[in-house]
Amino acid sequence: MPKNPFKIAFFELEPWEKEYFRRSLKGCRMQFIDEHLSEDNVKQVKDAGAIGVFIYSLVSKKVLDRLPGLKLIVTLSTGFDHIDLKECKRRGITVCNVPHYGENTVAEHTFALILNLTRKIHKAYERTSRGDFSVEGLRGIDLRGKTIGVVGTGNIGQHVIRIAKGFEMNVIAYDKFKSLKLAKSLGFSHISFGYLLKNSDIITLHVPYSKATHHLINKKAISKMKNGALIINTARGGIIETSALLNGLKSGKIGGAGLDVLEEECFIKEEKQILSRHFMKECDLKTVLQNHILLKQDNVIITPHNAFNSWEALHRILDTTILSISSFLKKKPVNVL
Repeated sequence: MPKNPFKIAFFELEPWEKEYFRRSLKGCRMQFIDEHLSEDNVKQVKDAGAIGVFIYSLVSKKVLDRLPGLKLIVTLSTGFDHIDLKECKRRGITVCNVPHYGENTVAEHTFALILNLTRKIHKAYERTSRGDFSVEGLRGIDLRGKTIGVVGTGNIGQHVIRIAKGFEMNVIAYDKFKSLKLAKSLGFSHISFGYLLKNSDIITLHVPYSKATHHLINKKAISKMKNGALIINTARGGIIETSALLNGLKSGKIGGAGLDVLEEECFIKEEKQILSRHFMKECDLKTVLQNHILLKQDNVIITPHNAFNSWEALHRILDTTILSISSFLKKKPVNVL
């Protein structure tokens, strides 16, 4: 540790996050600014050796010019396009991010949606909350022996596969980048997208949103699906064409949908962004949900982009950031961009 306490200025933190850093970084001097970092308030932290920011803090050349002693930037996010990396490199400033934090969290929420649909838990709860304990219309289906098609075998998709194997499901998967080693170790089959559509009882989406994945599930794709198949989306809303999904649900081609994301959502770069008061000023998810026609479908479950939101996932963000700071001070930096 340096002889003089290393000063870190944090921006955009909740009260519990501030306390967590105070307990974990006792050898450092900390300053907390509730707003995001900007050219207007950077003068308040001009003597900082490090700054901790989120995606609303634009770390530009002008901001860096006013932080002459800056040695480290930690962003409490996976994304980093709010930071001028080229300028940081030129100045010898280390920049670290949080590469992973919610893979198992999102995978668990995926199965929460699946189980709600297959066992009609949401309907049973709504009925019993009214004092009605009848079971008519609540008969579900087993997951054991069913085929789940996992679209995208990245970190989240891999966790979904592990959970599915625990339910003794047959797992097939599609990914643009195939890994035979991964398929063998997790016990699933790499197949074509068309085969997955035709043979899956449940299809779950775990790919990033891009031009290539925009409306990946469209009218044509749905026409190839197994009659009565379920579709789950905890990735990005634009991967599914909403009108095609609605038509598939109404015709019975799709047996049900579990959605944590909607096509009409405001643009979301980073899941933790949803928890920020800045995001709430920009985007009213409540209005999006209230006005959405999918809410009125009896065989659809919608959650408010909440798959990432567990205490453990949020603590992993803080723990990764603490590790990045501690490792930097020991001259062994990690999570460097």
